[in-house]
Amino acid sequence: MNAKFLRNFSFGLIVISYIYYIYRYIIATSFLIDGTTYYVLFDDAMISMRYAYNLAHGLGPVWNAGERVEGFTNPLWVGIMALVHLLPIELNQTGLVIQIIGASFLTFNLFLVKKIVEHFTDDLCAMLAAVTLTAFYAPLNSYGLLGMEVSLLVLMLTAVIWLILKSDNRFDLWVYILLAVSTLVRFDMAVPYIVIFIVLFIGQKDHRKQHLIWGLGLLMLFIGGQTLARYMYYGALLPNTYYLKVEGWNFTLRILRGLYALFQFAYYSNWILILLPLTLLVFRRDWKVALLTLVFIGQVAYSVYVGGDAWENHGGANRYIVIAMPVFFVAFSWSIVELLKKAAGHLTTKDTKEHKGKILLAQSGVLAAGDGGKSLFGIGWRVVFVVVFTFSLLNFNALMGEWKSIERWSFTRRPDYVAGGDRNLQIALALENVTRPGASVAVVGAGTIPYFLPDLYAMDILGKADPYIAHQTVRTSMGIPDIPYMRPGHMKWDYAYTFGTLKPDVIVSIWEGTAEEAAPYLEDYVYATIAERVKVYLRKDSLNILWDKLNR
Repeated sequence: MNAKFLRNFSFGLIVISYIYYIYRYIIATSFLIDGTTYYVLFDDAMISMRYAYNLAHGLGPVWNAGERVEGFTNPLWVGIMALVHLLPIELNQTGLVIQIIGASFLTFNLFLVKKIVEHFTDDLCAMLAAVTLTAFYAPLNSYGLLGMEVSLLVLMLTAVIWLILKSDNRFDLWVYILLAVSTLVRFDMAVPYIVIFIVLFIGQKDHRKQHLIWGLGLLMLFIGGQTLARYMYYGALLPNTYYLKVEGWNFTLRILRGLYALFQFAYYSNWILILLPLTLLVFRRDWKVALLTLVFIGQVAYSVYVGGDAWENHGGANRYIVIAMPVFFVAFSWSIVELLKKAAGHLTTKDTKEHKGKILLAQSGVLAAGDGGKSLFGIGWRVVFVVVFTFSLLNFNALMGEWKSIERWSFTRRPDYVAGGDRNLQIALALENVTRPGASVAVVGAGTIPYFLPDLYAMDILGKADPYIAHQTVRTSMGIPDIPYMRPGHMKWDYAYTFGTLKPDVIVSIWEGTAEEAAPYLEDYVYATIAERVKVYLRKDSLNILWDKLNR
């Protein structure tokens, strides 16, 4: 068995295993209700799906018909979702198509990870470790297989890194074209764009003029074009979600919240393992190694700047950092191999010196002793590598240091984020039976429930699709002791406006910890059971409620 065949065969086994893992994941995140299987995505992805549904049905990229509010930050991804809604399938199956698309992107990404590792080292252990860690990293699969644009972004970023390495010191325009297109998937892809531009501008001295013209030119063209289109259609320079997450929040507290989220990520991922890739700068000091580390550091810095994400309580890399995790795993696996090789080489040299007297007895003995030592240490460091790799695989997936995360990862428990999707789906199906078309529904989770009720008017209590709420100041406690409880994008509400002024027919739920604040506005509502284990607030005088169908 030659080395090339072994390399390709081993990689093929990982890919096949991952495809089977994807199959198990999709099955584990689906729901069978009354003989119908529903495929429900991450709730934020379902917000994009409602926009995509309306776009595909001729209403434009809107959350509610006739209301132009950009409650998403992923226009190209919404466009892809809209194409899915042109297929002759029911709403319960559209999520499956999106999951398959995301799975395809994540699978193809593994081929690029393999190529990146092989650009730096031909060591089989490094390649297999990087690919395996990428394939089975829980947060990447949670976001990528539950419909978030993460699957496309991680593929595009990894592809850009590969194009740069492949072109060596030549200028490759496709690098900037791909980066520019990625800003259409999420406009904050401008962050890795700028990081990569700086590295290439410094590293490729002979092509600085081309980097300035094409790099900065395409960035301004795509960001400027998006901003102009957004302003013309939505009347705003930035997405509504930007104002929701950043505006009205003390800058210092936001940075401290971002640092807290970073500390949690690094602490539970193990500080030593997180910092390990930096050792590569000792073994090889060139701009290509710097590229790997700076792309990851750039995403970490951006995560800190925006205050982190809302889901750090689930553990692992958040949505900003996770797109750079394949690059991190490449550097991580390669650094372990280099460290262990150096250690083995040092021990081999030391062993040879200790036996110098015996080695001088015979030239044949010299070769035997030397070869035997090298062989022993060569096997030894690979054994240590397997132990470190196994520990790292479990460590990176033991989110928040909890073993039940490993159980979710291995499907002995339901995967992360699934319980919320199940609950919201049950509510949506129940509301469909007790409301008339055109009824208004106020929700905390703005994705799944509005998506499966396309004929109902939705109200977003937390403001993702409501500019009035998005431009308010945050309502949660804003002291340093409150930093662990801050959740970007989930800290603004106004019950006097949403409940008192808009008067929805149905209030699905109120935001956690706000029962006392909401109480005065719930006096006109009855808390009623509309299905088994499903209770919501119904406006007492509403003509859009089918009162005779309630489960009393």
